[in-house]
Amino acid sequence: MTEQGSPPALTPLDALHRSLGGRMVPFAGYLLPVQYPPGILVEHQHTRTHASLFDVSHMGRIVLSGPNAAAALESLVPADVIGLADGRQRYTFLTNDAGGIDDDLMVARIDDQLHLIVNASRKHADLAWLQARIGDRCRIAAHFDQALLALQGPRAVEAMAAIAPAAADLDFMTAMRARWEGIDLILSRSGYTGEDGFEIGVAATHAEALARRLLDHAAVKPAGLGARDSLRLEAGLCLHGHDIDARITPIEARLAWAIPKARRTGGERAAGFPGATVILDQLAHGAPRQRVGLLPEGRAPVREGEVLHDADGAEAGRVTSGGFGATANRPIAMALVAPRCAAPGTRLVAIVRNQPRPCEVAALPFVPHRYFRRITR
Repeated sequence: MTEQGSPPALTPLDALHRSLGGRMVPFAGYLLPVQYPPGILVEHQHTRTHASLFDVSHMGRIVLSGPNAAAALESLVPADVIGLADGRQRYTFLTNDAGGIDDDLMVARIDDQLHLIVNASRKHADLAWLQARIGDRCRIAAHFDQALLALQGPRAVEAMAAIAPAAADLDFMTAMRARWEGIDLILSRSGYTGEDGFEIGVAATHAEALARRLLDHAAVKPAGLGARDSLRLEAGLCLHGHDIDARITPIEARLAWAIPKARRTGGERAAGFPGATVILDQLAHGAPRQRVGLLPEGRAPVREGEVLHDADGAEAGRVTSGGFGATANRPIAMALVAPRCAAPGTRLVAIVRNQPRPCEVAALPFVPHRYFRRITR
């Protein structure tokens, strides 16, 4: 994160982006490619059919260690961190006292360390929060100078296994250490597109060499922020600061699936995280609004912030993310709406430039997830 008024920071792949014709834009305190010459639509579809390489080095890696690290982190998130096995990864969130989501994150246990991947815009605040709340219970180390690449798509495993064969043995939401040409990598089989794929942590000094090697694979092309956003929207995945934020609870965001039985009322380690009273009450009795999918009529997208009304003209909610789904081949959006309007098929009206725009509530995701999970017998 840069100081207010200072120029955006550069990722370790900045020179590579420019050599590939990336159109650079400021994002979360960094300059990142929004697209390459083929364009967002082509990059989106290539990810769905082959594999794309994204630079996500703006995200933050924070490592917790020590015998009390899992219990310490569990005091700040509603996940089962104590029960997280080595090589496993989970999605969770840092909650506040009002039950809102200050940030969402991934946490993986690798060799008795907890590796957190947090959002770029929140990484310094998250680090400060962790240090203030649990810094006396475990060791906390920021690795914000490292690079992070995301290789996403149905052929990602081919390219990844070509340089780290053990990657093919990973399942969705598992993680490991690997080496490539003597260089240490941290791999997780996860991502933000709804497709199979990997996130790869590597030292900044080796990031460009690794990226070029992956791009040498016939199936892999570079992709930017634009395709990453349209892919995650089709997959129904939340964007912090838009679909979730410090005023939106996990239950309102329909993320209750990320709160395991052990942390719920009656569980062996129930509550004990900020906002637990609010969150567990909503889990038991319902939330005042719900995140839903939205299908606007016509071909023009309905954008974030548009107000929604029900059939009687009463305000029903607002759009939190919107755009055009290249795979869905139509405008799509997500919204927070009143529970009375949350059922799929409900007809709503968005007010766009003072004009009514009919929409229909839809189930999420808009495009089915294709994560890799082995079937055990």
